[in-house]
Formats: sequence, C-alpha cells, structure tokens
Amino acid sequence: MQCHCSSGRDFEACCGPFLAGEATPDSPEALMRSRYSAYATENVDYVLATHDPDTVGEVDREGALAWARDSVWEGLEIVDTAGGGPGDDEGEVEFIARYQSEGHSVAHHERSRFRRIEGRWYYLDGDMVKPKPVVRSMPKVGRNEPCPCGSGKKYMKCHGSA
Repeated sequence: MQCHCSSGRDFEACCGPFLAGEATPDSPEALMRSRYSAYATENVDYVLATHDPDTVGEVDREGALAWARDSVWEGLEIVDTAGGGPGDDEGEVEFIARYQSEGHSVAHHERSRFRRIEGRWYYLDGDMVKPKPVVRSMPKVGRNEPCPCGSGKKYMKCHGSA
C-alpha cells in the first residue's frame, strides 16, 4: 500500500514504522509526513505524542479525532523546507494537505515550525499561508476609453459590459 503522505513509497517503508512507535522521524519533513499519515489513519495519539510538550495541552483531542475521522485524505504536497538538518534544533515545513470535508475539496496550506528536544522532532506551531494577491499585468482600462480589442467602441459598450 502506498503511503498516505504522497512520498511514493510503501507505507511500511515510510510512515508506518513511525506510527507504530518502531522509529522516530529524523527531520521536520519526515515528522510532517508522518503526522499527515496519522490523520489519514485516525491515529490521533501519534499526533499528540509528536506535538511540542509545552503546548500539547492546548490540542483538542476530540476535535482532532473528528477532523481525522470525518475527512477523506487525498494527499500531501511539501512546498518548501528550511532548517531541520542534523545540526539544527529548529526547522520549518511549508505544505499543502488536501482532503475532502463534507463533500468539499480543501487545501490546507500551512508553514509549520518544528523543534528538536533531546534528539526528537516535535511540531511546535504553524501559520496558514495566504494566497498571493492578484497583480494586474496590464493597465486598467477606463469605461470611456477605447476598448483594447480594437473595435473602436468605448470599453463599456464593448468588453466592459460583460
């Protein structure tokens, strides 16, 4: 079976050992992938066990379990990583988690922070990534200016009325 985290690897060779407690992730990215797989398999105990010890008490276990149970998990995309190497105690992972909720497609885009405590990585917190604003590539055409299509009509009477 392919791993839920979209790594392309078999679950038993990817996130399975982490969720079973047989191994620990060696990087923030590996931890992020395993946490996604934990949600996909409704293993909320793993999610809580890999949450930063200082803030895990703030996590709503029942809410997390309901989210895991009521969602159809479709895949994880790792957008970017920073830090989290062998000599680092902090790291970041930007990801997009895709799932279905109540019949709607959702793309949860987050930049998460992780920290290493006594050799183990923990999820600290994250910020939602907002879409970039749309930037107009051409100057705005006024309603009384000639239509850029070349018809000779005013923009409002041509393509501006749509």
